[in-house]
Amino acid sequence: MSRIHDSIARLKDFIKTMKWTIAVVRTFALSLLLAGALAQASQVTGTVTNKTTGKPAAGDSVVLVNPMAGMSEVARTTTDAHGHYALEKPGEGPALLRAMHQGAEYFIEAPKGGASGDISVYDVAAKVQGVFIEADVLEVESENGQLSVTERYFVHNTSAPPVTQWSARSFEIVAPAEATIDGAEAQRPSGLPTSIRLDPAGPKGHYAFNFPIQPDDGEKDTLFQLSYHLPYASGKFTFKAEETLQADNLAVILPKGMTFTGGAGTAFKSVPEDPSVQTFVAKGTGPGKPVEFTISGTGSIPREQQGAAAGQGAGMGAPGGGQEASAGGVGNQPGGGIGNPIGTPDPLSKYKWWILGGLALLLAAAAAFLLRRPAGAGAIAAAAEAGALAAAVAHTNGAAYQSPGNPAAKNAALLNALKEELFAVESEKISGTITAEDYAQVKAALETVLRRALKRGS
Repeated sequence: MSRIHDSIARLKDFIKTMKWTIAVVRTFALSLLLAGALAQASQVTGTVTNKTTGKPAAGDSVVLVNPMAGMSEVARTTTDAHGHYALEKPGEGPALLRAMHQGAEYFIEAPKGGASGDISVYDVAAKVQGVFIEADVLEVESENGQLSVTERYFVHNTSAPPVTQWSARSFEIVAPAEATIDGAEAQRPSGLPTSIRLDPAGPKGHYAFNFPIQPDDGEKDTLFQLSYHLPYASGKFTFKAEETLQADNLAVILPKGMTFTGGAGTAFKSVPEDPSVQTFVAKGTGPGKPVEFTISGTGSIPREQQGAAAGQGAGMGAPGGGQEASAGGVGNQPGGGIGNPIGTPDPLSKYKWWILGGLALLLAAAAAFLLRRPAGAGAIAAAAEAGALAAAVAHTNGAAYQSPGNPAAKNAALLNALKEELFAVESEKISGTITAEDYAQVKAALETVLRRALKRGS
């Protein structure tokens, strides 16, 4: 019996020792985790500058947000009298900085390696002098008894001092009263396209974009895109285009198999810039100057040929041209791009890349559709990467897209595009343009792909 008691006593001592050892190990492990977290934590500092006044933006809120967690707030602070701010950034994951100035939001990627996170903001006004349309471009084709139209507005904000135009009706457009809206997108001078809700604004066919028109970023302006379809059973439709702002150019692009007829009093000129499509341009339109033209016949735009032709052009859209075209290039001629006098070579080169960007949006939409379908992680990643890289084409704004030459560059482009897409999904959630189910599915898929991309990049 004494042996049994001794064994039990030894067993109790052993259990006590094990419990103490486990507690020590847990404490040590927790200390290591805390030490690692503290080692990874970093301070993000910078200055918020009001570009309208040229002075520091005092009292503006600056928020560190996590795109991996539904744009959740990680840290918040307010700029001091000198526009300075400081935030603690936990970990090494992706993060974004959002500055709020007069109700408008401005984003940058959180800097790494101790770099300064300086943010530029602008004062906001409902109407700003210096906002105008450089080009209103309609791409028209027929399909299954309907006329499909993609219309893109290239809007400049040359205000001086620079001021952001933003209100519930930042930019108003007029579509045909018979139009059924399929979708709307907008893009800041620097950034990727974002799907947004188009709000009715008065008579039938009148709509408004609640989207900021920020001051131009060099040659980069703000893009608004509208997709719609029209009844076309008769094989003929007459447009009565109306601009709400002064527009330098109105361009219509259609397939070779269709017929374009300009209305009375409108001076459209044919621009033989691309042999695969027809292009007609009218200059100097604006409020109170309705433009009438008729489309008839059937046909689809050959997109591959259109892209090849665009790539051969000179100027801002051509390889090597970029935004710093030579003195003889389109980029430095009067008006730039489509704004050049009729008869100069390749007047639509700049906008062809925006048009190709619209095609990239279609690819991105296809990727989003695949994300909504049950699929393996590999298929989801491939679809999202295709959409992200396609969206990257859309934000070049005049620079021909070059496929990244190495995996690191490709992964960086994918990360940026995915973060922008997360922005877009959150914006759609706030504006109510996406269902809760779709939001959950798309957000989960995007976060999965973003984690995979981060893993590949590490």
